[in-house]
Amino acid sequence: MESTYTCIVCPRGCRITVADGPCGPVATGQGCPRGRDYATSEHTHPMRTLTTTVRLEGADIRRLPVVSNSAIPRELLRKCLERVYEARATAPVATGDVIVADVCGTGVDVVAARSVRAS
Repeated sequence: MESTYTCIVCPRGCRITVADGPCGPVATGQGCPRGRDYATSEHTHPMRTLTTTVRLEGADIRRLPVVSNSAIPRELLRKCLERVYEARATAPVATGDVIVADVCGTGVDVVAARSVRAS
């Protein structure tokens, strides 16, 4: 199978083609090794950073922005989002506080992306 990706590692936006070869994926068109690594990863096992909000109680704002502290396999993203949507946070919250630990058994924590004082 052959796929084409637009690299997002740097502003150059190289168009990289990755094909399955006998010894693994082969990338062509990249301007740097980081682009090759990015496209190969997208081809073999795409990962995503989860960013969303959770319900926040005890503060002047109703939603708390959260982010995963590491990338999550793309195929688990929807399941992880469903789990995070069930979570609730209570103010005060500091940036980096764990809101959902080990989301869906991935070993990745979802943490607060900002600090919020209690109202």
